[in-house]
Amino acid sequence: MSGVDFGHRVVILRRPRASLRFGVRTVLVCAALGLAAAAFAVLGLGTGEFEVPPGEVIQALAGQGSGATRLVVVEWRLPRVLMALLIGAALGLSGAVFQSLLRNPLGSPDVIGFNTGAYTGVLVTMVLVGRGYYETAAGALAGGLVAALVVYLLAYRRGVQGFRLIIVGIAISAVLASLNQWFVIKVDLRLAVAAAIWGQGSLNTVKWEHVPPVAAALVLLAGCLLALGPRLSLLAMGDESAAALGVRTERARLLYLVVGVALTAVATAAAGPVAFVALAAPQLARLLARTAGVSLAPSAVMGALLLTASDWLGQRAFAPTQLPVGVVTVSLGGLYFAWLLTGPMRKASS
Repeated sequence: MSGVDFGHRVVILRRPRASLRFGVRTVLVCAALGLAAAAFAVLGLGTGEFEVPPGEVIQALAGQGSGATRLVVVEWRLPRVLMALLIGAALGLSGAVFQSLLRNPLGSPDVIGFNTGAYTGVLVTMVLVGRGYYETAAGALAGGLVAALVVYLLAYRRGVQGFRLIIVGIAISAVLASLNQWFVIKVDLRLAVAAAIWGQGSLNTVKWEHVPPVAAALVLLAGCLLALGPRLSLLAMGDESAAALGVRTERARLLYLVVGVALTAVATAAAGPVAFVALAAPQLARLLARTAGVSLAPSAVMGALLLTASDWLGQRAFAPTQLPVGVVTVSLGGLYFAWLLTGPMRKASS
């Protein structure tokens, strides 16, 4: 069944106990962004010292073609491309959660300190426990959650206001960044070099065994967002409106904060603190989909596209030298940040 909702055509699938509503334009935007992300994925799988045409890339993914091509495409390059898609989607979802909760385009985990807190957790884990994948993942989650708890408690004054939480988050991020620099200076030289490289955000060391836990965590956390239902969009309307519609605002906000921090921690544990994807993806997706607020699905697909494209650019822009993907996202994100401050935010404040 189709209808029109706030001037946008929607498709409504009705079931006895529930109904699903899809904006037609949102679905089309997601499909277009998904195709673009797939195109960059094929480019990433086919370009390098061993060039593989797109047709042979698709054959290799289907289990056909020569053994050498399958080795390069499937065994060597595919884990990195899949990780870029997964981490980009996680960052896009995290940015959408925080920007909706705080009702501010600056409400991104890398701006308000949660990325930095996850990095602090990883550094502490490296020093005290070791550099294993699951140890760093646990450290990133713990660091991100502790940073979020500190920011939340310091910003709480009979509730949490978005602007106050952002200001407190920026302050805590500055403190944690100084602490991280102190850690890097004080630890063993080899550990310091590894931490500094990891802190730039990189997919260079991704292997096949890293992909399943990230994919499982992303599916679990995305399922949590689905289980929470429409509360996020109701919270974006303001606490009073959400409470009038039956939402327990502080409880719902805490649940979304935990899920958003967990998404950030998953991405940080896998690739390091990749900046600006969580900031830019939700806003760019919103501009394309022309939705009233930030939407989760377009944000996730846009995040996957941005990180996959940035990783391909980092590998090929100065080949054979490979740039960490975090360097590319910071460079592109700085341009986006300048546009955001001089464009939409300036219009919103005038």
